[in-house]
Amino acid sequence: MSAPSRPPVLGLTGGIGSGKSAAANRFAELGVCVVDTDVVAHQLTAPGGAAIAALREAFGAAMINAEGALDRAAMRRLVFADSDARSTLEGILHPLIRARCEALLDAASTPYAVLVVPLLVEHPYWLQRCDRVLLIDCPEAVQIERVMSRSGISREEVQAIVRAQASREARRAIAHEIIDNGGDFDSLRAQVDSLHARCLSAAATWSGSLPSPSVQPAPVPGVQ
Repeated sequence: MSAPSRPPVLGLTGGIGSGKSAAANRFAELGVCVVDTDVVAHQLTAPGGAAIAALREAFGAAMINAEGALDRAAMRRLVFADSDARSTLEGILHPLIRARCEALLDAASTPYAVLVVPLLVEHPYWLQRCDRVLLIDCPEAVQIERVMSRSGISREEVQAIVRAQASREARRAIAHEIIDNGGDFDSLRAQVDSLHARCLSAAATWSGSLPSPSVQPAPVPGVQ
């Protein structure tokens, strides 16, 4: 007997502070299988995570905090300043993230699945896995204020992260669906609910043909 086929995949992306997590959480509340590459990356780099031993060997004990997890703030500073370090980190994390996410998608049994990839433009592997792309979009000024408020980091640090990510224009160029999250949660929720209703009836007809994105260096999932 052949294995059941995977459901179609809706790729969910957006810049830092755009509201990806809030949108993903609403899809999950609606009963959709949600696979989040950042969540998986955090699990891999948590105390006892599958990536910790390799990270300790590659970067030294200074990059592992007292609880035994990756020191994400220290790693973020390192990979922004050192492209070789970023490549090493990606070489450790990306295969593990891919394997875990693929396993979760294999196990999905909902009419469609949501794959959350913050850096979808920058990583063609994930873009090619998506049948449709949803962009959670908002003005850059809103992104910056949200991240400063929730993370307590400086405006300059947030601006550096935004500049390192794909532009709004590049993300809009690959999107089949765009949700405007410049407003409040009620507006976001209503837009997700509307899209979910359409996805339930149309997912079986989705095509995987997407525009070709431009690829540029970016932060690694899990250390933002």
